Amino acid sequence: MNTGGIDLSLGGPVMRTVNETLKSEKKVLKNRRIVALVKRFGFAISFAFVIILLYYIHMPAGIKAFNFSLSNTKEMLGLIPPIFVFMGLLDTWIPKETFIKYMGENSGFKGIFTALFLGSAAAGPLYIAFPIAMLLIKKKAKLAYVFFFLEVWSTTKIPLLLYEISYMGLRFTAIQVAVCIPLFLFFSLILEKILSADDRESLYKKAELDFS
Repeated sequence: MNTGGIDLSLGGPVMRTVNETLKSEKKVLKNRRIVALVKRFGFAISFAFVIILLYYIHMPAGIKAFNFSLSNTKEMLGLIPPIFVFMGLLDTWIPKETFIKYMGENSGFKGIFTALFLGSAAAGPLYIAFPIAMLLIKKKAKLAYVFFFLEVWSTTKIPLLLYEISYMGLRFTAIQVAVCIPLFLFFSLILEKILSADDRESLYKKAELDFS
C-alpha cells in the first residue's frame, strides 16, 4: 500500500519502525511493573533471600526460620482478608462526614474518646491496625487521633488488659493505663505538629490512593 509516496506495507520501513516503537514501549512498561513489584515487595524478597542464605549457612536455623515465617504467614492470611472486607464495608456504609464529626480536626474531646474506644475495643495483632488507620486517614480523621488510636491498640486493648491484670495485678495495670494514655495523647499531638504540611497532605493522598 502506498499513500502519498509513503510505503505502509506490513514489511515496509514505516511499519517496522512502528512495530519496534510499540515493542520498546511494551518493554518499558514491563520493566516499570517489575520495578514497582520489587519496590512493593522488596522486604519480603529480601527476607526470603536471608532465609535461603541462612539455610545454606546453617541448615537447622534456616529450617526453623522458614517454619516460623510460614506460621506467621498463615496467621496473617487468616486475619487480613476479613479485616479488608470489614474495612470495605466501613468505607461504603459510613460516610466521610460521620468520621469528620467524630474524629476530624474540630472533633475535640469527641475525637480523643472515639480513638480511645476504637483502640481499646480492638482485638488482634498490631499489623491489623495499620490498614484501619489508613482508612481513618482517608476519611479525614485528625492525624493525632489516628496516631493515638494506634498507640492505644498496641498497649491498652481490653483483651490485653485482662491478661495483664491476671498476671501483673489490677494495681499495676491501673498505673500503666493512667500513665500511658496521657503520654500517648501528648506524643500523638506532638508528632502531628512535627509533620510538615506537605507530609500530612502526602499521607491523606496515599490513603485516598490505597482505598480508591
